[in-house]
Amino acid sequence: MHLSEITHPNQLHGLSIRQLQQIARQIRDKHLQTVAATGGHLGPGLGVVELTLGLYQTLDLDRDQVIWDVGHQAYPHKLITGRYSNFHTLRQREGVAGYLKRCESKFDHFGAGHASTSISAALGMALARDMKGEKFKVVAIIGDGALTGGMALEAINHAGHLPKTNLLVVLNDNEMSISPNVGAIPRYLNKMRLSPPVQFLADNIEEQFKQIPFVGESLSPELARVKEGMKRLAVPKVGAVFEELGFTYFGPVDGHNLEELITTFQQAHKTHGPVLVHVATVKGKGYEIAEQDKVGYHAQSPFNLATGKAIPASSPKPPGYSKVFAHTLVKLAEQNPKIIGITAAMATGTGLDKLQAKLPNQYIDVGIAEQHAVTLAAGLATQGMRPVAAIYSTFLQRAYDQIIHDVCIQNLPVFFCLDRAGIVGADGPTHQGMYDIAYLRCVPNIVLMAPKDEAELQRMIVTGIDHTSGPIAMRFPRGNGYGVPLMEDGWEPLEIGKGEIVRNGDDVLMIGYGTMVNPTLQAAEILSEHGVEATVINARFAKPLDTELIFPLAKKIGRVITVEEGCVMGGFGSAIAEALLDADIVVPIKRIGIPDVLVDHAEPNESKTELGLTSPQIAQKVLDSFFKQQLTAVS
Repeated sequence: MHLSEITHPNQLHGLSIRQLQQIARQIRDKHLQTVAATGGHLGPGLGVVELTLGLYQTLDLDRDQVIWDVGHQAYPHKLITGRYSNFHTLRQREGVAGYLKRCESKFDHFGAGHASTSISAALGMALARDMKGEKFKVVAIIGDGALTGGMALEAINHAGHLPKTNLLVVLNDNEMSISPNVGAIPRYLNKMRLSPPVQFLADNIEEQFKQIPFVGESLSPELARVKEGMKRLAVPKVGAVFEELGFTYFGPVDGHNLEELITTFQQAHKTHGPVLVHVATVKGKGYEIAEQDKVGYHAQSPFNLATGKAIPASSPKPPGYSKVFAHTLVKLAEQNPKIIGITAAMATGTGLDKLQAKLPNQYIDVGIAEQHAVTLAAGLATQGMRPVAAIYSTFLQRAYDQIIHDVCIQNLPVFFCLDRAGIVGADGPTHQGMYDIAYLRCVPNIVLMAPKDEAELQRMIVTGIDHTSGPIAMRFPRGNGYGVPLMEDGWEPLEIGKGEIVRNGDDVLMIGYGTMVNPTLQAAEILSEHGVEATVINARFAKPLDTELIFPLAKKIGRVITVEEGCVMGGFGSAIAEALLDADIVVPIKRIGIPDVLVDHAEPNESKTELGLTSPQIAQKVLDSFFKQQLTAVS
């Protein structure tokens, strides 16, 4: 059977080990060819090919439910659930999503883009099954990195308290999340990877019993208990921990041995109550380059499959915002030993791996634990340190209570650096950083700022470090800057709450925030061609607003446009509108930003065009709103 013929995972039933191995090779080939062409997550999926095939041969996917944690380890799952023929559209507009989506396939039983959610969701499904008197299997597959997340441990704690609830948790132990795992739990797992599988010892114990006269092929209940007791003495400590928490533990199992996987899953399905199967895998399995560089090949832009090298851009690009952020932070940290960079398992993504390499004593990776990262930063701040919590906008959502309760209520000087703010592209709805303006500006004490370019980013980093009277947050986008000149040192902080006029005009006031300042300027130039002259403000701060600058201009000009790369509801434009209303300044105002929709995966420019955030579209909206009598189509 060829992989292209598989449209339903139940077609794996009855296939021989040899046939499954052939399918595994085809999955890896298709996986590698596709990601090399489109970009995407590489190592995670390559590591779970046999795990997926072995598990699915023991399930009936017309009834049973499988929940994959995070989602980027589920490419093999997608290839055998009817998405082979259009897998080449991976992470492209209207193509196959890079994560799990319930609306994409009936086999995506639970959507996932953030880590550590699978066990909670699976337990909820299992409880609902039992309440309705139904009979089907529920399986959660979670990586050892995601197991560092507190939510996963909360779910394990709950599941272990329900001995009559059948639930299978598969622990995919590959020693990695994105960056190398940190913490006591991964350290335990890593130690056990070096130990012989427990089943080997148990089998040998049984063989020894069978040699005893009169015992033969069967074990009495008493001897069976002795066997289990001896096995328990040999069970790795991590297994004993799970068993003490109420789980029956199987493993470690070789995650690339199909026969062993199938046998173990069959045994696990026959076991009542919560069960954990510990599977040892190799991230990037089957592609030696990815096996050797598990961090670098967790995800890749399009690359040469033969060399593993990224396909170079047609022309050199300006440095990315993350790179400028990291470079500037390292420079400042060299001068100030109180600066501590904090990441939640995203060292390379945020650029903090540069801080780790240069100043390891001023770097902390907490694992996939954003809540802990924020409160840890709060604790550091109480002792006079300057914690810099570099967390993607979408992931900081996970620590919202900690932002309020542990940082803002106590008015502690934590500096939040929100990478990947705004449209992020191919990762889709779970990763779009469009809500941080709205979810942060309503919290007392916090300052919010966003740079118009990479040079202003440098000044805002200094501003954030120097701001010691309370919390402050800076959002910045994914991708490259504009190529403006950068400084190596001597950056001056900005005055808190002060914007700047970057263009003058008498017909309309346009207020841009962060990444939308330059597109707003370009829109103003287009408007000028149509006889409309705009004043453009670089707001710099969403909280506090520069009302001393904005109010007089709003009164004088009488027409206001706000432009942001964030959700319109409760966002920057709402802040301007509320401030004008509270000051009894009643003028027409048009807010431009991301409407109340989920933004799907696509190239960022494609998404911005669809959302009406390009410069010509902004100019057209200004004409439509205020200058219909002068209306001329903008192209």
